[in-house]
Amino acid sequence: MTVFRRNARLRKTLATFLAGFCISSFSQPVATAEEPTDSSTRMKFEYPVSRLDEVVDNYHGREVADPYRWLEDVESDETAAWVEAQNEVTQSYLQSLPQREPMRARLEALWDYSRTGLPAKRGDTYFYTFNDGLQNQSVLYRTPVDAPPSQWEANREVLLDPNNLSEDGTMSLASWVPSEDGKYLAYAIADGGSDWRTWRVREVATGKDTDDLIQWSKFSGIAWTPDGDGFYYSRYAEPAEGEELTGTNDNQMMYLHQLGTPQSEDKLVMKRPDHPKWGFGGTVTDDGRYLVISNWMGTEPKTQVFIQDLTKEDAPVRGLIMGFDADYNFVGSEGSTMFFLTDHEAPRRRVISLDVAEHAGRTDDNVDEPADRAGWEEVIPQSEHVLEHVSLLSGVFFANYLADALNQVERYALDGSPMGPLELPGKGSVGGLGGRQDATETFFSFTNYVTPPSIHRVDVATGESELAIMPEVAFDVSQYTTEQVFCTSKDGTQVPILITRHKDAPLDGSNRTLLYAYGGFNISLTPSYSPGIAGWLDAGGVYAVANLRGGGEYGREWHEAGMQLKKQNVFDDFIAAAEHLIDMGLTRRERLGVRGGSNGGLLIGAVMTQRPDLFGACLPAVGVMDMLRYHKFTIGWAWVSEFGSSDDETQIDNLLSYSPLHNLKPGTCYPATMVTTADRDDRVVPGHSFKFAAALQAAQSCDNPTLIRIETRAGHGAGTPTSKKIDEYADLWAFLLENLK
Repeated sequence: MTVFRRNARLRKTLATFLAGFCISSFSQPVATAEEPTDSSTRMKFEYPVSRLDEVVDNYHGREVADPYRWLEDVESDETAAWVEAQNEVTQSYLQSLPQREPMRARLEALWDYSRTGLPAKRGDTYFYTFNDGLQNQSVLYRTPVDAPPSQWEANREVLLDPNNLSEDGTMSLASWVPSEDGKYLAYAIADGGSDWRTWRVREVATGKDTDDLIQWSKFSGIAWTPDGDGFYYSRYAEPAEGEELTGTNDNQMMYLHQLGTPQSEDKLVMKRPDHPKWGFGGTVTDDGRYLVISNWMGTEPKTQVFIQDLTKEDAPVRGLIMGFDADYNFVGSEGSTMFFLTDHEAPRRRVISLDVAEHAGRTDDNVDEPADRAGWEEVIPQSEHVLEHVSLLSGVFFANYLADALNQVERYALDGSPMGPLELPGKGSVGGLGGRQDATETFFSFTNYVTPPSIHRVDVATGESELAIMPEVAFDVSQYTTEQVFCTSKDGTQVPILITRHKDAPLDGSNRTLLYAYGGFNISLTPSYSPGIAGWLDAGGVYAVANLRGGGEYGREWHEAGMQLKKQNVFDDFIAAAEHLIDMGLTRRERLGVRGGSNGGLLIGAVMTQRPDLFGACLPAVGVMDMLRYHKFTIGWAWVSEFGSSDDETQIDNLLSYSPLHNLKPGTCYPATMVTTADRDDRVVPGHSFKFAAALQAAQSCDNPTLIRIETRAGHGAGTPTSKKIDEYADLWAFLLENLK
């Protein structure tokens, strides 16, 4: 679940998932699947019996049973025993599959290629990550800026190796930000996949850590002060013991930390206890003049902007753009003029400018006065395509557009006049194009489903680019092709699908096909290379990605068409995509698998309960499965703007109509299903998947397996070590190969 869509680039992150007998602590009889009725060989499953509680909630006059409520207590001994028993059954089954070990070996070979991250230039140093192939975590390096990319390997030095932080690779480098002069590095460590971050500071020259330590930070980056002696960050209060992974996260606060001082002495910059759902992200303008504070409210794609004049001691924080009427992302500044990417009066987004001196409001006694929008100027107008991201470098705007889920980049002068497109290597996804505003060069990455990420250097003045780094992979990309087709949803809406397959794949319905989608939170799915997906293609599979409503592929209106009371549109789009793949002869029902994670896990849970006849196998990952109680855990309250809430009488019937947990019907033959989750997921807490899996096993009427795979020392997906990724994909693909017969 993405917690927030974009704070600068961070919110695109406020959004990706052991033999078989019943243990003695469960006293009820074992549930046994029926004998197979076809010629295939099926295991006889004995699922751990999940006890039933007599829990009934009243939602505005509607009584709803919740017999597996006890599985929400993920820290209890009883739940731990249930998890162990479920993993025993699942692992016993997976170990019996003949495809599993060959698939794991093939995935390990596919993963064994070098991966270089986009560099950040600070002072006379490039900072970038590098993974030699099978390292659990990428290593952070530094290299002199006078060394061309072809010589980085010969000139680089290890600055931080997270592989040394834990034996199993589950401590990850979640974020890193060098100071403007490159003297210090602030870096955040994530423990076992949790969203909590611990920040430390390292001296770049010596490679040694200072005594600085920041704890209980979540959903926050950092912004260095102009002098490099401190940084701004956001945090929550320390949670109560035992509630670190389940307690509600609200009342975020922004602080200023001065190097060499304890966190207890940090200066409070902003908090709003009168608005406990508000969050804050800071950016310091490149000239050091202003602190720009993006004020978000859950996952609502609308923001406010506050500023603080850093040239004046103890200057107040003032409201600049108030009202939560649209989304505003800071792009850059020239003196007192600031540029913002916004969907204000432009659902596909535009760039506007405003003068801080004219528009900054007053802040007296914590009361904010909205500023007048009359003086705003349009710099880059809205176009037919969605403007995803804009950077300002040496007086040139690099504008990254999304056209039918494929990126295009245009260049504009400071006054908004066109300077021509940036030439790209092909059709796919573009990332990067960042840097300080005085940068004369920038870098971008390019990838698609059959092209591993390459890095390209761009001359800002001319717009000319050159290939800097191209990895070599053990996958013959020339044998595969990606095409885009459109299907017609239930209400006539055209929905794009990107299909990647072997060039010789027949259109006779025989292909094992995996359909993936997300459909929410204004998130756009664009093509990217994955060694995991390469393994599926290499095994003869077809990979299809549907760009459903609820995403950001076509702007605000496309997103809003899949929110709240219109959420059923998302499921209708997905069902239409599945039927289209069948109608075009690519696959058939028995050969069609579906997968999605987080909000996409909700998607799979919803469509498999609405159309269990349509799919051969289902893989819901870290999904939001209980739509009546999701908002009661960690950051779940932030998704109310997307889903609605059971606290609202006008929303309850809609939520009940598709909530996966509440739409499982006993006596139904559900497709072969493997639910995946992780024990330290503190975004979509694993209780969702636990309850859904227990109810699914009780409802299943045929011999199709209904399993749950629970990863340990892992979270919502970010920072998962390479070894665990390989293991998970081997299990997923072996499960599909076995069940899509």
